[in-house]
Amino acid sequence: MKLKLIDVNLPTIGILIFEGVIINEVIAPLDVFSNSSIEQEKLFNVITIAPENKTYKSAHGLKIKPDYILNNVPHLKVLVVPSSYTPKKQANNKELVNFIKEQNKSTDYIASHCAGAFLIGETGIADNKKIVTYVTGGKALKTEYPNLNVADDNKVSVVQDGKFISSNGSLVSYIASFDLLEELTNKEHRKFVESSILFDRIKNHN
Repeated sequence: MKLKLIDVNLPTIGILIFEGVIINEVIAPLDVFSNSSIEQEKLFNVITIAPENKTYKSAHGLKIKPDYILNNVPHLKVLVVPSSYTPKKQANNKELVNFIKEQNKSTDYIASHCAGAFLIGETGIADNKKIVTYVTGGKALKTEYPNLNVADDNKVSVVQDGKFISSNGSLVSYIASFDLLEELTNKEHRKFVESSILFDRIKNHN
């Protein structure tokens, strides 16, 4: 496969993809972290990662081919774990589980969206950490992975506990991505990117 070129001087954000991935949860971090600074400087490499070099179909039919496969990924600062409507398939995928475990040793942050929390739960890396999943999914997450400190998804949209940040998923993935962007840069850059992609218009819409 032809690898996407990266700037080795910049931190890299890696976004997992797999069959049936919910595309909003891929697009949100891609959108947020790919934006340049107000001085038009690139701040991050953003790559997609998958088990195989093939075309994957998202839950809503959009096709995507990864930039890298699991066994040739550059050093990541952040790993993003999205979800699907069949999270059990990902949780049962030992290759994905082991990849996340290994990345946990070297990444500064791991973000999960929606049912991606179940995949995080399967790895055991966030045991005793606070985490949130999709709305109505908290009870199932706690039952499946009792060592997780599961937040009330009816009241909480985004949670951060140490290096782990999680969200309800779908469009809420943008909020979590902006929260992490602010932590990695500053509030001014967050506001600049929110304005650049018109996210501020959505927040202020009445």
